[in-house]
Amino acid sequence: MRDASLSFLRTLLNTPSPVGHEARGQRVWLDYVKPYADETWSDHYGNCVAVLNKGGSPRIMLAAHADEIALVVSYIDEDGYLYVRRLGGVDAVVSRAQRVHVHTADGPVLGVIGNVAPHLTKSDGEKKYPRVDDLFVDIGAGSKKEAMKIVRIGNPITLVDQFEVLRGDLAVARAFDNRIGTFAVAEALRLLSENGRGLKAEVCAVSNIMEEIGLLGARQIAYSLKPDVALVVDVTHATDYPTVSKVLHGDIRVGRGPTLTHGGANHLEVVKRIESVAADLGIDLQHEAQSSTSGTDTDVIFWTRGGIPSALISLPNRYMHSPVELVSLSDLGQIPALMAGFARSVKKGEQFKVKI
Repeated sequence: MRDASLSFLRTLLNTPSPVGHEARGQRVWLDYVKPYADETWSDHYGNCVAVLNKGGSPRIMLAAHADEIALVVSYIDEDGYLYVRRLGGVDAVVSRAQRVHVHTADGPVLGVIGNVAPHLTKSDGEKKYPRVDDLFVDIGAGSKKEAMKIVRIGNPITLVDQFEVLRGDLAVARAFDNRIGTFAVAEALRLLSENGRGLKAEVCAVSNIMEEIGLLGARQIAYSLKPDVALVVDVTHATDYPTVSKVLHGDIRVGRGPTLTHGGANHLEVVKRIESVAADLGIDLQHEAQSSTSGTDTDVIFWTRGGIPSALISLPNRYMHSPVELVSLSDLGQIPALMAGFARSVKKGEQFKVKI
């Protein structure tokens, strides 16, 4: 990965982007894509779009969500401790004993999620796992009055965990889900801008919001953009570590390339084209089967306005929705190349229809 791209990825990952409060991360994304686009814009709720080859046909949407799972302050007790609710799929088990930032209008406030020492807990029978309503944040305030001078109800909270390279091309961060997606669509736009090689299609790179609480931003932007075809990028569960059942969840390995999803919203002809482009580019794909829904923005994009031909490309991710998500940068680097190759392969005015 080139140095400038790695720097962009690092900045994107280290910039908090909690659900419903994505503006800071979206600014980073827009600043990066602007030199590679004919125009950039954002809508009322903060979905961001960068357009290349405006007026081309068909219109291709390359989409990924910008938000990360988080917590939000919901109650402050008389002793100044903060209680929280989830913003997305936060796991209370891995949240305890973590440093956090409470994001206020005056900047981040450092706190810790409290953890009662085992010496002070009684074990009566089977061990009980914590729930989110068991979590409390200590910001060092001595009273509710003192705490409310610093924070307020509704402030989002993210973990204080930064991007680091673990070993070789393996990297760890708190929220690869799904800044790797917004990184990938931005990089695809860059590749096309630097070498379009007769690009016929209009390409709209999209960084959309609020996926983690209902795929909400994707619904908005797919409706307003009216794309003719959509490629969605997200993370998927790697299953190459202890205790995960491959029988139940498939055989997905970090370092073996991105995955392509089959079934459900994934349009047969779009999937077929992606496989053809991957073969031409020498990109090894892994494959996963979808039963009903994918749990990604693909699920809502594909039925918008009577049906948008769509496909899901994913990055294998160990330990998803934890502070130590782990991915391969080599796997990630292949996704922009694959999407750019797809865009170049599309003929002027081409439509994707299932052959009957």
